[in-house]
Amino acid sequence: MSDVRIVAEGLGFPEGPVAMADGSVILTEIRNRRCSRVTADGTVSVFSDNGGGPNGLAVGPDGALYCCNNGGSRYVEGKSMGQGPHPDYKFGWIERLDPKTGAAKVLYTECDGHKLSAPNDLVFDTAGGFYFTDLGKRYARHRDHGGIYYALPDGSKIVCLIYPFLSPNGCGLSPDGKILYVADTVSARVYAFDIEAPGVLASSKADWAHTGRVVGGAPVGPAGFDSLAVLANGNICVATLSTGKITELSPQGAIVREVAMPDVYPTNICFGGADMKTAYITLSDTGRLGTMQWPTAGLKLNFT
Repeated sequence: MSDVRIVAEGLGFPEGPVAMADGSVILTEIRNRRCSRVTADGTVSVFSDNGGGPNGLAVGPDGALYCCNNGGSRYVEGKSMGQGPHPDYKFGWIERLDPKTGAAKVLYTECDGHKLSAPNDLVFDTAGGFYFTDLGKRYARHRDHGGIYYALPDGSKIVCLIYPFLSPNGCGLSPDGKILYVADTVSARVYAFDIEAPGVLASSKADWAHTGRVVGGAPVGPAGFDSLAVLANGNICVATLSTGKITELSPQGAIVREVAMPDVYPTNICFGGADMKTAYITLSDTGRLGTMQWPTAGLKLNFT
């Protein structure tokens, strides 16, 4: 078991951690339908009562937090993970959270006339736009398709890049910004998409499936890939469900290391600290935020 120190407890299925410059971590609580700030001493306070199902977070070029909101999930006694859509679910959306007040402003609820289903994770490029995944909603006997999109933070443009996609979850950019990595939950694989220009993927159109290449996958099952973070050396750290590990892959797909977590559902990992080696991991089954020192530095995200 890795040397994980627990920073905070009592969180409602935490995800989307962002390491802030002041040493705090802002994260989402899907079950509690809000975003919270965790200070270095473990104090938890509400950052935004934005409602729905806040999932992935990222800092944008204006210093605001941008949130992928899945619209809400239904939780039942005895199960930590959501069991389909919340009773008042209508659609998902992308929203901007004021960095001082946490006030939420909805930016996108649809693309090309189609409602967003369950936006999950996002990453900003150097041009100031962001790629985001839509996981799709899982129902008892069927599910919505997922997809990959690109949008601008001022609410003026949203483009569908890949549709359909089984269950796209975490996403991140290579250090040179030329590759978009996407983790697929159900298949437990990481896919790579070459970027031709901001918001333009090479050979992104296909009649029945996406055209990303497989980077690598979980070594054993059952397992599912959740969110991911790219390291400064180009490796990809993927939070791996059920096995309870962080799986580090090289860009060629080799498993560099597997680090066991004190939780079966580690869902997200982000990096902070002066040397970018402080990893923060959301331990969602037990509702905790953990931290540890990673052997190599995480990639500093644009605008964070």
